Amino acid sequence: MPRIVGVDIPEKKRIEVALTYIVGIGRANVKKILARAKVNPDTRTKNLTDNEFTRLQKIIDTYLTEGSVKSKVRDSIQRLKRIGSYRGLRHSQGLPVRGQKTRTNARTNRGKRKTVGAMKKKDLTKFQGKTVNKGEEGK
Repeated sequence: MPRIVGVDIPEKKRIEVALTYIVGIGRANVKKILARAKVNPDTRTKNLTDNEFTRLQKIIDTYLTEGSVKSKVRDSIQRLKRIGSYRGLRHSQGLPVRGQKTRTNARTNRGKRKTVGAMKKKDLTKFQGKTVNKGEEGK
């Protein structure tokens, strides 16, 4: 497997798709990169020549990728928390940040469901360890 910017690129995929495995490079950036490097997007990664591969590496080095992108995002979130903005508070509470409703959805941020419901009086007393006689239920 060839490596670009410390990421293993899949050999059997088209170079247009394979470059998206690098964090910070998406489909739009790939098209620009391939146009600047003069590489056919339909070429498989294993069929790239050494010359094409080095041109791609030089162009990709000019972009923010992998660790630098991740640290920039982490620093931005820390800044939001530090200044006490609404978005920062939502990040620290683990709730959706961009205005989504939380009543029914937001399972990714809020975690697995914990059912909280009402109990019948009879079940509640059993749960508390007391038994209720039939005549005393209404009292």
